[in-house]
Amino acid sequence: MPESDVRFPSFDLSGRVALVTGAARGLGEAIALALAHAGADVVLGLRDASAAPAVAGQIESLGRRAVCVQMDVTRLDQIASAVEQALSATGRIDILINNAGLGPENPAEHVSEADFDLTCAVNLKGTFFVSQAVGRAMIAQGGGTIVNLGSQAGEVALPGEAVYCMTKAAIHHLTRCLAVEWGVHNITVNAVAPTFIVTPGTAPALEDPAFRSDVLERIAGLHRLGRPMDVAGAVVFLASPAASLITGHTMLIDGGWTVR
Repeated sequence: MPESDVRFPSFDLSGRVALVTGAARGLGEAIALALAHAGADVVLGLRDASAAPAVAGQIESLGRRAVCVQMDVTRLDQIASAVEQALSATGRIDILINNAGLGPENPAEHVSEADFDLTCAVNLKGTFFVSQAVGRAMIAQGGGTIVNLGSQAGEVALPGEAVYCMTKAAIHHLTRCLAVEWGVHNITVNAVAPTFIVTPGTAPALEDPAFRSDVLERIAGLHRLGRPMDVAGAVVFLASPAASLITGHTMLIDGGWTVR
């Protein structure tokens, strides 16, 4: 093939606008920074937008625009207003990262209704209705890409995390459903499924030497804990033109845990 006919893969996100939910810290922060580093302007969906997170300034230091919007994903009114503000500020949303999530740990026999409802409200209701609101905008503009944050917990059973595992398995299947339904609109929908990543949310559990040792042993291929940028790199790939023929896929980022 003549070199002039070759179209090499592009990972460049210049000129694109990304919305990241739960963007204040941890995985959301890393993903927002990685998207900005790849060239995207970033809308930060925040549960408390009154306190501008440090990540906004870091994005701007990379020469990209950061827009902070109030976005508690359990509230449909805030989802609608956040998407409206994002579109008003940037004109479009090309990339949606459904990162907001939580998972109170408890043996199944001790799970409270309040914890069950909150986990489902954030992980499932939030992911679906943010996707719906942004999906409508993407349909109107002729396309886009959505990346959901799943988990290895959606593929394997983790003791003490029945409800969290249930919601993440549902996100993996929702990813397939939306990919099939919205492909006709030139929208790709994928998910990433990380193992235990060192973040403020996982730090207390990983401080337990026995738990940490067990996690490292189960990460069979690499025997190391994941870092936020390990996940962010996969998200940037799935959001980029290089992944334009990938949809309905859940990418495991688990160091070999699930292949044991």
